Amino acid sequence: MSLALTTPPTGAPPRRTLGDVYRGLTDLCEVLSVRVAEPGEDVAQAGVTAAELAAEPAVLEAFVDAEAGRIQDRHTVAPRRDVAASRALHDYAWSVALLMSGPWYLERRVPRIRPEELRLDLGSSVFTLAPGTDFACLPDDSDADLPTALTVPHEEALRVELRRAVADHMAPLLEAIGPLVRRGPRALWGMVSDDLVSGIWYLGRILGREGDAVRAATELLPGSVAPYPGGADFRYLTTPDGQRHPTRTRAGCCMYYTIRPDEACSTCPRTCDAERLRRLQG
Repeated sequence: MSLALTTPPTGAPPRRTLGDVYRGLTDLCEVLSVRVAEPGEDVAQAGVTAAELAAEPAVLEAFVDAEAGRIQDRHTVAPRRDVAASRALHDYAWSVALLMSGPWYLERRVPRIRPEELRLDLGSSVFTLAPGTDFACLPDDSDADLPTALTVPHEEALRVELRRAVADHMAPLLEAIGPLVRRGPRALWGMVSDDLVSGIWYLGRILGREGDAVRAATELLPGSVAPYPGGADFRYLTTPDGQRHPTRTRAGCCMYYTIRPDEACSTCPRTCDAERLRRLQG
């Protein structure tokens, strides 16, 4: 039975489909370039599927070519092939992780996004998501009675489902793109763990509850949890006004420093604490 077709009991609030949840998330996150397809919409022309990226070398090469072109257009820099592949993978991993971690953080639900449900327009870098109906939730969820719901007993079990859902989606692409990125599995999974954590952190900041998001991300990745090689590993810097600010150092490099050497990410291993503090005060 589809979530979208479920009729609630008289007087009960209407059920929210996964499509509704995704639309709320994309409205909230302006930098999330995702269009949520309407039920029954034909999305065959919306781009390549995640499954095709992992299974077809020509499609994967086109994925990297498109990112190299964007870098050239935006920054007037011709990137190395491994840099373009890393940047493309970073954007993909961040978006996919947030599409699953966002519903978890906001609504305590973990959707399953299968590779064939997500398409990417290589020219515009806009994703189109045809929402499935499977999700994991806690027993007190209003939709726990749906046959498409996997009810788990507690919060840690829900975190396990989120880690598993992201890993299952990303594993085929990491295996395929590894030779282009020129990094091994540990570094690739380090990038995925970074993007999983940073998406939750980003949500907390835009909602004005950064501390809560930092705690949630730390509980999700308290340390090395296979296949993720490291934890959230937040720490704090204190500015002269006495304010404490969370920061962390990425485990897997997104390679932006090779494009703009003087503008390395705030969480880059190459960005020292003094520079991080300068940016916080800027």
